[in-house]
Amino acid sequence: MATEQKKISDFKSVVISVRGMTCSSCASRIEKKISGLNGVMQARVNFGAEQVFVDLDPKKIFFATILESIKKIGFEVLLNQKSFPIKGLTCASCVSRVEDKLCALYGVLGAQVNLAAERVLINYVQSVSGTHEFQNALRGIGYTLLLDDEDKDQVNDLVEEHDVDELTPLFRRFVFSSSMAFLILLSGVGSVQNFFQEHDLVEHNFLLLLLATPVQFWGGWIFYRRAWVALTHGYSDMNTLIAIGTSAAYLCSLSITVYPNFFLDIGQKALVYFDSSVMIITLVLMGRLIEAKAKAKASNAIHKLIGLQPKTARVERDGVEVDISIVEVVHGDIITVRPGEKVPVDGIIISGSSSIDESMISGESTPIDKKSADEVIGGSLNKTGAFKMRATRLGKDSVLSQIVHLVTEAQGSKAPVQRLVDKVSSIFVPIVIWVATLSFLSWWIFGEYADLPTSPFVFALMIFISVLVIACPCALGLATPTAIMVGTGRGAELGVLVKGGEVLEKVGKLNTIFFDKTGTLTKGIPEVNGVIVNPNSEVSEKNLLIYAASLEKESEHPLAQAVVREAKKRNLRPENVQNFKALPGFGVTASLNQQQMIMGNMGLMIKNGINVEHWVEQLEKLSRQGKTLMILAVSEKIVGVITTSDVIRPHAKDTVERLKSLGLEVGMLTGDNRYVAGAIANELNITTVLSEVLPEDKSNEIKKIQAKGLTVGMVGDGINDAPALAQSDLGIAVGSGTDVAIEASDITLMTNDLRAVADAIELSNRTMAKVKQNLFWAFFYNCLGIPIAAGALYPTFGILLSPVYAALAMAFSSVSVVSNSLLLKRFIPKGRIC
Repeated sequence: MATEQKKISDFKSVVISVRGMTCSSCASRIEKKISGLNGVMQARVNFGAEQVFVDLDPKKIFFATILESIKKIGFEVLLNQKSFPIKGLTCASCVSRVEDKLCALYGVLGAQVNLAAERVLINYVQSVSGTHEFQNALRGIGYTLLLDDEDKDQVNDLVEEHDVDELTPLFRRFVFSSSMAFLILLSGVGSVQNFFQEHDLVEHNFLLLLLATPVQFWGGWIFYRRAWVALTHGYSDMNTLIAIGTSAAYLCSLSITVYPNFFLDIGQKALVYFDSSVMIITLVLMGRLIEAKAKAKASNAIHKLIGLQPKTARVERDGVEVDISIVEVVHGDIITVRPGEKVPVDGIIISGSSSIDESMISGESTPIDKKSADEVIGGSLNKTGAFKMRATRLGKDSVLSQIVHLVTEAQGSKAPVQRLVDKVSSIFVPIVIWVATLSFLSWWIFGEYADLPTSPFVFALMIFISVLVIACPCALGLATPTAIMVGTGRGAELGVLVKGGEVLEKVGKLNTIFFDKTGTLTKGIPEVNGVIVNPNSEVSEKNLLIYAASLEKESEHPLAQAVVREAKKRNLRPENVQNFKALPGFGVTASLNQQQMIMGNMGLMIKNGINVEHWVEQLEKLSRQGKTLMILAVSEKIVGVITTSDVIRPHAKDTVERLKSLGLEVGMLTGDNRYVAGAIANELNITTVLSEVLPEDKSNEIKKIQAKGLTVGMVGDGINDAPALAQSDLGIAVGSGTDVAIEASDITLMTNDLRAVADAIELSNRTMAKVKQNLFWAFFYNCLGIPIAAGALYPTFGILLSPVYAALAMAFSSVSVVSNSLLLKRFIPKGRIC
């Protein structure tokens, strides 16, 4: 009976949320598929709730196997992805340990640790695993997962408190240790040293012991505590190296201080090395302190974004304006925003106008004029006028929250090269301990045959300590994530949202980039660029525009609206027409001043029997120039033609030239005819043009280009190019794009300024350059420093690295990597002044 109960207790019941079920047969398929898996006892589907209940034996089946089985039969499994602050990370070897522990939990499908940001991004099924399980698992191996909170202000407070909690004790220990180090150094200099030499040497050593002991066990407590946690869980890390190295120097000095005669009797000089252990601890603390401050700077882009959210809003309640907490604002609230105030939430202006500074969100340095019916973004700054707005998007749905989410995920992501670094880091410390031990034994045993400045034992001990101290897995672990953090953070400031490290690597492989035309290279809004009057007609250009605007004012067609805007710009007032009739695909007809008027394309003219013979050549010439023609006929006679064309966006040509200078081939992909496409391409100096491509075929065109071995980027607004964005190797969605485009893209531009495309490419290339520089330095430093510390240069050149200088070099290594990454904060795109 007890055995049976134990078997039952080994089973696990999980609930999986599934999307895509349309009928009960879908539920049956899922039940049949899962029930047939080895290790699954029973599977039940709640079709209404879209949930699958599974009883299983976790020892026989991986959770991922169940999810893959569901996906294989065409259904979607809903997963959670959250980023949590984590305390206790000290070096690169912590990364794989935390990731492995979390991934071992049932229901966790992936975990990525960002050492620089001290955060972990976890993919999991919420009904199976959650925060409680994560905390317990990590607490067991010596780490603390900070509670996540849906209120981003509270999360930000948690992170800031975490930063303070780390910096304050580090600073205190560093100040104390450096003070003791100063006294120890002072005790061995000049008159102070002479004073002690007049007395017994042991008294001087005891003074050093008195000064060094609190540094060793209080200043260095963080190393001992974390090294002990590592030891009890069967691994080693950077703290292990520091603890062993300083303990060796301290304990040896302690023995000499307490039993000096023993060492003198065996021919060893009674020299102590308290100064070495104290200086090592002091320098490492200094390095950790500088590193912690630098890492905080690396992640301040997120803090700045979160800080944009105002705490209160002035809303109308029962006809009275009241200030309320931002969390109390509800959809549809009427909010008043005065000059100098931040826009509290996303919304639409219903009265008033102003100039809005959106630079912190879109990267656009010039304030944007906003009027009634225009959208405003929460967190942007109202510069001049006052206005009332209606709240539309709140909380997680707001633009600011989505930006924070994207940047947080990007900063928590890993570039593919980081996975190799993590593998190296996981075995780095054991190898260093092995090298240090081998070096110690070699110099101790064979040192008597060499001309050493001290006894072989003391020399070997110094070598042992130097090797342990100089090794720096932290530099390896910080090389990639710090660069990605600063790069993506700087991108957010420029209005460029990069989805992660993998995207940055993709950019480096890019050799071709295609632009969608309408709405991307052009504004997507036609404008009148020519009015041609029939010289044989009595109608003037002014009257021609009045007639055209009168006919088109009731139409919602973009070309009609362009004519109406042109008339308004010239202060011309349209007249009322009779018998208005819209003819989709052709144009419009109506009566004005008892005259029958027709306005539209050539087909409409021919259909109504209007003579176009004398206009054909001129109209064909205009069409070849990429212009759209609107012919106006009055009383069955053509009186003129209005030409329109889509307007090229400002800086489009500069952007194309910049991309070419970066070594990219630039092309255009559009559904427009070859004349319109060719006209735009000629103006922008684009040689590769794919025209008359249907929306559903755009992704196929990208595939054809990729089949030639090219790595293709695609820039679009998502109106009809989301599949092409998804198919491309690198999808870039422009700021006016749809949510679909943003979801399908790798890089999202928060501005319509096309220069941001080149900015994104430049920034990505610069970021990956920093990653490569950091990795080169980290590997070069360790490959060069460890052999020198082991005494490899001593027999030939007499060069030996003392433990103190080894500690200084180690601290410099980590700090230099982070500092190099921080240089990305100064990145200014070519041709910009921001």
